[in-house]
Amino acid sequence: MAGLKSLAKDTAIYGLSSIVGRFLNYLLTPLYTEVLAASSGKYGIVSNVYAYTALILVFLTFGMETGFFRFANKTTEDPKKVYANSLIFVGGLSLIFVVLCFLFLDPISSLLGYPDHPDYIAMMVLVVALDSFQCIPFAYLRYQKRPIKFAAIKLFNIVGLILLNLFFLLLCPWLDVHAHSLVSWFYDPEYLVGYIFVANLIMTSVQMFFFIPELRGLVWRPDKALLKRMVNYSFPILIFGLVGILNQTVDKMIYPFLFEDRQEGLVQLGIYSATSKVAMVMAMFTQAFRYAYEPFVFGKSRNSDDRGTYAAAMKYFFIFSMLAFLAVMFYMDLLRYMVASDYWEGLSVVAIVMGAEIFKGIYFNLSFWYKLTDETQWGAYFSLIGCGVILALNIWLVPTYGYVASAWASVAGYGLITLLSYFIGQKKYPVKYPLKDMAVYLVLAAALFVVGQEVTVSNVIARLAFRTVLLLVFVAYIVKKDLPLKSIPVINRFIK
Repeated sequence: MAGLKSLAKDTAIYGLSSIVGRFLNYLLTPLYTEVLAASSGKYGIVSNVYAYTALILVFLTFGMETGFFRFANKTTEDPKKVYANSLIFVGGLSLIFVVLCFLFLDPISSLLGYPDHPDYIAMMVLVVALDSFQCIPFAYLRYQKRPIKFAAIKLFNIVGLILLNLFFLLLCPWLDVHAHSLVSWFYDPEYLVGYIFVANLIMTSVQMFFFIPELRGLVWRPDKALLKRMVNYSFPILIFGLVGILNQTVDKMIYPFLFEDRQEGLVQLGIYSATSKVAMVMAMFTQAFRYAYEPFVFGKSRNSDDRGTYAAAMKYFFIFSMLAFLAVMFYMDLLRYMVASDYWEGLSVVAIVMGAEIFKGIYFNLSFWYKLTDETQWGAYFSLIGCGVILALNIWLVPTYGYVASAWASVAGYGLITLLSYFIGQKKYPVKYPLKDMAVYLVLAAALFVVGQEVTVSNVIARLAFRTVLLLVFVAYIVKKDLPLKSIPVINRFIK
């Protein structure tokens, strides 16, 4: 029992840092969209470059985070030696990556579409290399059960990043007009996108200093036999991770290349990426649920073949996903201010992107079957199929229909692998999911959504009040059907 309580506490801290961190990162979206006009396509540049870095980060970490945990927890291995070898491998791979990129910086920049700005690519090469190396000390903190330091570093980095962005994108332009001499020696008002990358590089570099205690006292000499076993173990995880991240980023990587006019592609990508951030509120809801529920599920897994728990996990995930969907769509009059008004034309994709997020969450819940049966190759198969569908539909439809097609491509990709995982999983590891109950919630949510969208209420406050009533109807059904108030801690004290 004490172990489960400790797990729950640590998970809450990790979850809070992640969710709060993601929320704070979202606060940069209004800033970026206000400073970077939609017609300039500059926000599209930011989205495009960060999509590449997300893919490269997975490659450079090489699945060594999981490999570290696997070998550090073996009684036959010295955890510090495993940690040192993980650092040596990821650090060496990152260093080779940096050297090669700097040697061929100009052709790489031209290939990616930024021949005039190799500095963008150079900065992000350094950022992704440092981030990759720092993934191992972060894993070591988790291994040592030090969630406070883990969360503190993460939040410090994000707060610092926000402050630097405010400095470069708001304060410096103001000073350039009112006190030019103070900033003229370093500030260029035309270099706005570049300063976003500068801020990232500064904070990633500063973050390294927090890991000095974790880098001391190690034997910086590779154990070839151990390292070979770790690489062999981690390589399949690398492939799985690369395909998984491609599902999330491939559209943003190829988007500018799908148009004859690259600038038009960047403009549309910027609008799509910015308005998709509104839909990412769904990701915060679902991530919060996952952090809260995963420890319970895995705690229950100590009981043999507890399939009822996995069915319940799916049901409650789906319920809260529907609730999150309605909340976002009903309060769009407020949430749209997350982006500047010249990006609002892209808000039509919010519901579609949230649909993709819901499928992604359902797929995550379904993934228990191949993890529990040790048939993780199915995860790779599903990811490859999803990636292929998303890539093909983007190439086929985006040049004609723009970012709406890209959003629907994600729905199609994740929807297909969700269905495949369900039907194959029912043969491999049957779980009796409460499909009828979930269908009722789906129909109710759809009906309330249609009513909320179709009933015309011109006054914004009245419209929000009306939609709040609709949302409360959904909440009331949840309470009546599946979550009675007497079952909720704290609240149950006031109910006799």
